[in-house]
Amino acid sequence: MKMAGIPFQTVDWKDVETTEHAGLSGKALWRTRHFGEIRVRMVEYTPGYVSDHWCEKGHVLLVMQGRLDTELADGRKFTLIPGTSYQVADGAEPHRSSTETGAILFIVD
Repeated sequence: MKMAGIPFQTVDWKDVETTEHAGLSGKALWRTRHFGEIRVRMVEYTPGYVSDHWCEKGHVLLVMQGRLDTELADGRKFTLIPGTSYQVADGAEPHRSSTETGAILFIVD
């Protein structure tokens, strides 16, 4: 990821409009900003959220609150807690997420 042409700026995430995205169960609430080709999001998964798709987009994802369970298409499973992250390239390993308790994530892609 090359970051170019982005002047210094701050973001107060509580002021960014929320969009709602339904999962198989629960929902994802996204606060999204775009900086050139880079998308930056603060995402809240409600308790019981289960993704409705396998994602092939690359991300850098940091868990801020809660617990996130991520499954890879090859069957591996990972549990992330606050302060842990995952990084994956575009098209590298399809993944999907769920959470029993809810989670707040910071995602750059």
